[in-house]
Amino acid sequence: MMNERVMVSRKGEEGATAAVSSTASIGESIADSVRVPSPSSMDIDGHQGQAGQRPLGSSVRKRSIGLRLLPWLAGALFLTLWQLRLFHQLFSLESYQLPVPSAIAASIRENAEMLFRYAMYSGTEMLGGFLLGSLLGALAAAGASFFPTSGRAAVAVMSALNAVPIVALAPIMNNWFGDGIWSRIAVVAVITMAAMAVSLFKGLTSIQPQYSDLMGGLAASRMQFFLKLRWPHALPSLFAGLKINMSTSIIGAIVGEFFIASQGLGYLLSDQIRLANMPLAWSCIVIAAVLGIVLYEAVVLAEKRLTPWNRAHTDP
Repeated sequence: MMNERVMVSRKGEEGATAAVSSTASIGESIADSVRVPSPSSMDIDGHQGQAGQRPLGSSVRKRSIGLRLLPWLAGALFLTLWQLRLFHQLFSLESYQLPVPSAIAASIRENAEMLFRYAMYSGTEMLGGFLLGSLLGALAAAGASFFPTSGRAAVAVMSALNAVPIVALAPIMNNWFGDGIWSRIAVVAVITMAAMAVSLFKGLTSIQPQYSDLMGGLAASRMQFFLKLRWPHALPSLFAGLKINMSTSIIGAIVGEFFIASQGLGYLLSDQIRLANMPLAWSCIVIAAVLGIVLYEAVVLAEKRLTPWNRAHTDP
């Protein structure tokens, strides 16, 4: 009996010892699974991650700089080939037909005061017609958006104004408003009004149905629907119309000055072509192009500032 009791007690002790050892091994495995990395290993991993990100960031930065410099390099190459008379040889042109850039630059320096005065006159016509036409087109599109069915027909009729040639429109406006600055402003306003109305009306009416249902569920009035949903949604379309108008307004102002005008870049251009003074005529073209580019970039900058949520930009 004593031997049996001793054997039973020994087996119990051995079982308890095995249970304790198994519990300890399970605890060690759990501790290993949740063990936090040491600070040294985290620092090493962090340094490795930063080292991997640096080459990627530098390559993206270099690519962005290269894309920004590419237009300037292309322009410099174009002017160099022009200066070397490559285009004269390709198209069999003489120097009096196509002056080289150095001759145009010299003409701009010699006539800087006159060119500046005429550029301000043409710029006033362009900006005045641009603002007036864009405002009238925006008001027409906003009014048409409250009545989409009939408004769409009105905008379609207004878009027919774009089919009227500028050379036919300019004499009519000269007949209506005289030979002053208002006739060219009217020409620019007519050709910009239709483009703004079409572009903005599309932005005001292309609302997703779920947004319209949400505003209807909130019992929003027509004006609230316009101010809270339609207008913010249409801002990219508004700036698209402004960029189109800025590009075409300089054309309307210059062509309008070809007819009855006593100053302006268009008047000076047509006058110098008749006199065969091509360097000065090309100077008018260069000044008009620079003026249009600067004002176009001003619209692009305003778009980036006022619509930061719109990612449909062309910047790299």
